[in-house]
Formats: sequence, C-alpha cells, structure tokens
Amino acid sequence: MALHCSLGSGRQWTKLAAALGSDGFMAPDISGYGVAACGRDWPRTLDGEIARLEPWLAKACGPIHLIGHSYGGAIAFRLATTSPYAQRVRSLTLIEPVLPTLLRDTPADARLYERFARIAQVVSQDIFDGAVLEAVEAFTAFWAGSGPREQFSPSGRLRMIEQADKLPYDFNAALDLDAVAAAAGALKVPTLLMSGGLSPYVTQRIVAKLAALIDGAAMRHLPGAGHMLPVTHAERVNPEILRHIWRADELAKLELAADAGAAEAAQPAGSARAHLVMRRPSFWE
Repeated sequence: MALHCSLGSGRQWTKLAAALGSDGFMAPDISGYGVAACGRDWPRTLDGEIARLEPWLAKACGPIHLIGHSYGGAIAFRLATTSPYAQRVRSLTLIEPVLPTLLRDTPADARLYERFARIAQVVSQDIFDGAVLEAVEAFTAFWAGSGPREQFSPSGRLRMIEQADKLPYDFNAALDLDAVAAAAGALKVPTLLMSGGLSPYVTQRIVAKLAALIDGAAMRHLPGAGHMLPVTHAERVNPEILRHIWRADELAKLELAADAGAAEAAQPAGSARAHLVMRRPSFWE
C-alpha cells in the first residue's frame, strides 16, 4: 500500500505499481483528494485518516508492505506504530514524512517546528479567507525548498486549487500527533527512510532524527532531489523500495524458519518427530 502527499492522488505511484508488477498493489486516494475529494467531512487526525482507509486495508491479505510520502508518510507511520494493522506491517518506507512534532525536543529543532507551524497557519488562514490561490502559492513555495519551483500544468494547478480546502485538515492532523519519538523508538519493522537534498530542511531533519531513533533503519539521501523525489526521481527511488521489500520478505522467511527450528528443538525427547503407527488389517484379528 502506497500513500501519496497532500494535493496529490494515488496516481503518484503509477511507476512504482508498474515496477512491482503485483496485483496486490494498492494506492488509494487519501480523503479530500482524487476520487476521495467529494464532501467536506474530512478527518482532523491521522487516526481519522486511517479509519477512512479501512475499506482498502480490509482488502489486504496477509502482511502489508507500507509506503508513504509526505503527509501520506505521516499516515503510514501512524498506521505502522499504533493502529490495529501495525502487527501486519512487514516493511515500512517513509519518504520525507510530515512528522513536525518530532522537532519540538531541542531548541535548534524547535525553530524548524515553529517555521512549519507558521506556514501551516499562513496557508490555513488564506484558505479560510477565501484566498485559495495565495494558499496554494505559499504551500508549493514552501515545499520547493532550495530547489526550483515546480511548473504545474493549467489542469494540475486547477486541481490543486479545487482541493486546497483539505490542507488545513492535513496540517492539523500532522501537528496534533504526540509521542512520535517514543513510537519511532519502539518500531520493530524493517524501515527505509528517504530524503532529498533540495527539500525543506524541516523534512530532511525529520528523516535524520527518525534514522537515529528507529532500530536498524536504512537511510537513502538523494542530494539533487527535492520533496517530490518519488515522482521526479522515480528511477532512483523505486529500485530502493523494491530492494527494501525483497529484503523484508527474505528476513521474514528466515525468522519463520528459525521459529520452526526452535519449536522442533523444544519438543520433549522422543517426540521430536512424528511416528507412523501401523495397525493390522481387520482380517488378521
């Protein structure tokens, strides 16, 4: 399951779906975007977002390989750490997840948190005031980081303007999440973290802190990529995701074999192996 960024849609993962070539691949539209854009009864928390994904999660059979980018990364993190589905997550890939509350711990990081909170307030207030175009401009300028501003097609920009009303809800959900560090430290799922060198330093720092907190996490940093690296640098990102999924599957096989061996070794002496009991045919009696 792959979860997209704010103002995006599941189509963001088209190339990844092709690379995986799996019938089990799911890239749902997060509430407020794509085919899920109808209505205004949107969740204000990440748990609420997960609840909206229930119909998709119910379709998943067996272990889940979870991928999330930006706001979708925040949802994926929450899903893998505290949701009822956490035990079924076999691997986790987080591409610049929006987990700003992780930055409140130290004075230096707190400044980054405050900057994120300010842009959230500016964008949200513009939307509440009806200045949607200004909100979209501020939003895209922030996420451009130190890289060039992304050039959107007229239809793409119109879609962003039409769906921008969801942004305050996304910001609220991300800023509402507490105990991120504790959840990251307790995470036992094979985790891949990815970031771009041209992205806002806020998300680069979030990824760096997660890498220090999550036991055994792998980290990949693309110096020439920006925040939209799963789209702009899909040829670099997707192979990393595929390798991570393969390694997680192989690790699961090894653990299963080890568990089976331990169970056999734990059986009482003389009962480690099943024995056939031959019974005489009835005509011998």
